[in-house]
Amino acid sequence: MCGIVGYVGDQPAAPFLIEGLKSLEYRGYDSAGIAVLGAKGATVVRAVGRIRELEAKLPKRLSGRAGIGHTRWATHGPATEANAHPHRSEDGRISVVHNGIIDNAVILRTELQDAGVTLRSDTDTEVVAHLVARSTAPTLEGAVLDALGKITGTYALAVMDADRPDRIVVARNGSPLILGVGEKETLVASDAAALVRHTSQVVHLDDGELATVTAGGFRTFDRNARDTGRRAEEIDIAATEWELTGHQHYMLKEILEQPEKAAAVIRAGSTTGSRPPG
Repeated sequence: MCGIVGYVGDQPAAPFLIEGLKSLEYRGYDSAGIAVLGAKGATVVRAVGRIRELEAKLPKRLSGRAGIGHTRWATHGPATEANAHPHRSEDGRISVVHNGIIDNAVILRTELQDAGVTLRSDTDTEVVAHLVARSTAPTLEGAVLDALGKITGTYALAVMDADRPDRIVVARNGSPLILGVGEKETLVASDAAALVRHTSQVVHLDDGELATVTAGGFRTFDRNARDTGRRAEEIDIAATEWELTGHQHYMLKEILEQPEKAAAVIRAGSTTGSRPPG
């Protein structure tokens, strides 16, 4: 299952993105990539294989303070660098990562090609970058809403615009997406595993909900651009929950942890006065 991370703050984004992607390795993937916004626009680095291959390809100086990253399981097209996320618009201005399936991607790809757009991948995700870039909306939020109005399917999306380097716009429909609120930084992830080393303050988005995240905080809104007023909540999860902790791989860890987890469920049931099923 694919993974998403994002960062906007007062620190370089790349180290968080790589660390976050490593935290999501347990989900499985065949390629990975990041996009970081700097003074000269977006720098996108993608690689087939493990995150260590991606890390080895990163420029020595990648100091932008906003970025998005992704681990991909190949669905639309094989595991190639061209099909790895993030995907970009033709002018390189818009960068997108996406979990889920865009059901009408074939129709949208045909419409974009008929309009003169050159597609560089086999993916469904690439259409989102082009749709956002082609919107005439005056804001990134408006452009993302325009794009969502044209697509059907499931998605967790994170979108950056090189002309608006202070923000990431995210959207959820049928695929998890979480915000993490830190000190002078806001984080994005598809799984809390990528956040818990940095903050315990999180916001779980609902289906049909979007958010704008900046270093100073976040704003949530719906498909009609109305504020939804989400607030951060405290979670109590240790970072070690997602670490291998000496196990050879994650499947073995999950198998060996089953007795402990079952005992915890039973203890919780007895504490609350309820009884486990069966």
